[in-house]
Amino acid sequence: MVAEAKYERIAAVLESEIRSGRVIAGDAIASESELVRRFSVSRNTVRKGLGILAEKGLIAARVGSGSFVTYKGELIDDASGWTVALSSRDARLQSRIIRLARAPMDFAEAGIPEGTDCLHVDRLRFLLETGRGVSLERSRIPWRESLVDVPDRGLTNGSLTATLEERGLIRARGQEWAGVERSLGDADARLLGRPPGEPMLKLRRLTRAADGSITEYVESLLDPDLFGLRMEF
Repeated sequence: MVAEAKYERIAAVLESEIRSGRVIAGDAIASESELVRRFSVSRNTVRKGLGILAEKGLIAARVGSGSFVTYKGELIDDASGWTVALSSRDARLQSRIIRLARAPMDFAEAGIPEGTDCLHVDRLRFLLETGRGVSLERSRIPWRESLVDVPDRGLTNGSLTATLEERGLIRARGQEWAGVERSLGDADARLLGRPPGEPMLKLRRLTRAADGSITEYVESLLDPDLFGLRMEF
């Protein structure tokens, strides 16, 4: 029997961590230096192991890249949360919190098991003139005792980011996926005041603290005529 090469063992261990949800596919798992120390191997061996994961599509190395939501083609600075940034740019839009409560996770996603206790923050943004919804955002924050007053107090200055930062939940890194909701469901269509079956832009974002713990998972449905996603690299 041929012994497993060191780089193959590294790839197998990291793949197991990705598939189990401990690390989300595409994450910068760790720096090369950290992996060299962890597995007591050379940097070249680490790179070979990472190469196997890249070939399988489990990780992707992107230097200096970032993704940004745009509104009508204009970049939105989402340092304080893109919904807040958007409200400061266009007075014709208004937002409404439609849910702010502690409840079990209502779907399994991004390493958060279904049933996990979370803070649910659902927000709707709509055009003042027509009441037509242009975005529906559902945030799920794994529950911590520091969040206990949020359902009653509300968000700090209307910002979920500011609310989390007040409680020491600083988002250090994250990932964002863009896709299409091909057919808007009846319930979401009613909330948005749009016909069922319409296609919508769908964004998913996962952010983590410096220690790797999940700070927030959010899904957004956006009017594709008004919103887009821009990547810089």
